[in-house]
Amino acid sequence: MTSTTDPALRILHVLRAPVGGLFRHVCDLTREQVARGHKVGLVTDSITGGDKAREVLGALEPDLALGLTRLPIHRLPHPNDLVNAWSIQRHLANVTPDVVHGHGSKGGLYARMLNPFEMQPAFVRAYTPHGGSLHYRKGQRGSFIFVGAEALLAKTTDLFLFESNYIRKAFDEAVGLEGRNVRVVLNGLAEPEFEPVVPDADAADFVYVGELRIVKGIEMVIHAIDELRSRTGVLHTLSVVGTGAEEDLLREQARRLGLGDAVRFHGLLPARKGLARGRILVAPSRIESLPYVLLEAAAGQVPIVATSVGGVPEILGPFASGLVAAKGPAITDAMHRALLEPGDVRADRARVLADYVRGRFKIGDMADSAISGYRDALAAKGGAAFISDGAK
Repeated sequence: MTSTTDPALRILHVLRAPVGGLFRHVCDLTREQVARGHKVGLVTDSITGGDKAREVLGALEPDLALGLTRLPIHRLPHPNDLVNAWSIQRHLANVTPDVVHGHGSKGGLYARMLNPFEMQPAFVRAYTPHGGSLHYRKGQRGSFIFVGAEALLAKTTDLFLFESNYIRKAFDEAVGLEGRNVRVVLNGLAEPEFEPVVPDADAADFVYVGELRIVKGIEMVIHAIDELRSRTGVLHTLSVVGTGAEEDLLREQARRLGLGDAVRFHGLLPARKGLARGRILVAPSRIESLPYVLLEAAAGQVPIVATSVGGVPEILGPFASGLVAAKGPAITDAMHRALLEPGDVRADRARVLADYVRGRFKIGDMADSAISGYRDALAAKGGAAFISDGAK
């Protein structure tokens, strides 16, 4: 809890879509900050997330001293952005935060836009990229605009909080961080998440958990199931947990390959229930930052086949050498090796990895590091906002 010598802060988190790992990160951070006595609020999108988002946000709302604000926020630039920016500026004037923490590209935009009537606000502008615009490769359509916007907004940013060393390095290479206030705040897990996940009685050989988007590489796993049938003479099974824009295409791919019930689509499930739908997690992403599903699988001692992208090697630590390229043949080979590996060897490695993740990815450390960064940034601004909420 916050002491009298360590005053409570007023913290407003701004993000776009209340879905996925970014949303989980913000919710975890919010709960931990509230538990430490800080006054917290959320601004998020109203057009995505569906019933699940309403359920999660509804449970959080009674603890949000700075309120819950939902606005129609689009992923790409949209005329609504100007209306939303004005609404958020009015909200800031009402809740008088010490810290405005933007998450993801659009949340970071809203949190760091200059108010022409307040060029030097007393509050700290913090930013966690979560990948976002950094996923645009140099020369790719849109990269100049999005990376250019990041460079411009960096001038108004008091604190950068990166969720992985990979994203910190990528941002430095694309935008530059020299002279900036920077911290790496790793995603964290709670102790109950380290209970081993027990596979369901009818669990598939493999499971994928995540968004159904081509960038996540799921089509390569479906193709691998077909390739393994040709290679081994056995039709192995795959559980697909999640929803997304490419779901219909993926279902059609499985049908076209004649995989029948071997590929099972389960829709959205809580992470641990999803992981229990298979015996080996396959994470075939082409692009990642620091994916929660891999943290959750490692903590739950679920064997993992994954690609060496983004911050994934930071999660796998001592086993990062076993990661593979985000290419179909490499994923098929890795899945085949996992099937051939003795179960006791797989289980021993999973236990060692769980211990490694427990030592590095703690939810309490995540919250403490973020709050410490806020306080340092406030002090660097001259302490104008560094007062207890009782004085506001």
